[in-house]
Amino acid sequence: MNYCFARKPARWDEIERVYRERRGALGAFDPELVIAFGSDHFNGFFMKLMPAFCVGAAAQAARDIGGFEGPLEVPGDTALDCVRALRQSGLDPAVSHDMTVDHAFSQTLTRVLGGLDRYPTIPVFINCVTEPFVPFRRTRLLGEAIGRFAATLGRRVLFLASGGMSHHPTRYYPDFGTGENGVTAWQLSGGSRPESLNEAEWLERLEVMHHEGARMIVDGVRTPKQMRLNPEIDQRFLDVLTANDLAAFDKWDQRQVVEEGGIGFMELQTWIAAAAAYRSGGGETPVVDFYGVTEELGIATGIVHGD
Repeated sequence: MNYCFARKPARWDEIERVYRERRGALGAFDPELVIAFGSDHFNGFFMKLMPAFCVGAAAQAARDIGGFEGPLEVPGDTALDCVRALRQSGLDPAVSHDMTVDHAFSQTLTRVLGGLDRYPTIPVFINCVTEPFVPFRRTRLLGEAIGRFAATLGRRVLFLASGGMSHHPTRYYPDFGTGENGVTAWQLSGGSRPESLNEAEWLERLEVMHHEGARMIVDGVRTPKQMRLNPEIDQRFLDVLTANDLAAFDKWDQRQVVEEGGIGFMELQTWIAAAAAYRSGGGETPVVDFYGVTEELGIATGIVHGD
């Protein structure tokens, strides 16, 4: 597996046990379609054209740190039908016929489902890494509309989300315009500008810096406070999510959320979307399987499921 830590987290065996349980349950469910919600870390989406939402009609995963490279098995016609349904619902996602996703999708598809192409999968990108932020209300409405669409298909549909909880990875993915010139140019263009890092340089940079960061955590150079690991805001999020009161997120101040839980906390947009889809498609209250501040990973970890 593609891990990046300098010391195994104290609760790692518990996390692995929960993953095994979820894999077993999903194998028994045997979905006929997966709708996966994820973000991106300047591997497939760039500031020259950054959509709020994008549905992939075809997709492949990059070989970024923590990720797994290869093609996804995307049912293109169904993906386009989903886009049509969303637009009829008053939402306007972008469409990609050649989407590149990164570890935000590929890690969960591989670790939980058993492979990028194990099941037919529609990837739904949500911009979580840079301002202007997508309002939580719009993300909730997106999820609800996708849930209604899924209910019309007559198939076993799995809604899958991957992202945060609290963490602040600006060391690797600096706020746009604040990094070195080559990094900013990459974030803008994905390598097409002459001053930009190329793809190999960008991926090498991520590999080296993440392993350096993992060692800094173990050595005490990077602290939980610096990484904005915050169990209080994580628990507030889980309380709302598992109360099925998703509209309560509409009133959350997103700048305050980032201040408390880091920019990585915004990746929980994907959880809101998946939970809203699950609920509007007829699902019940989600259940928390695991939560912990896994400092060695530079992130707080949560796993939630709905039966």
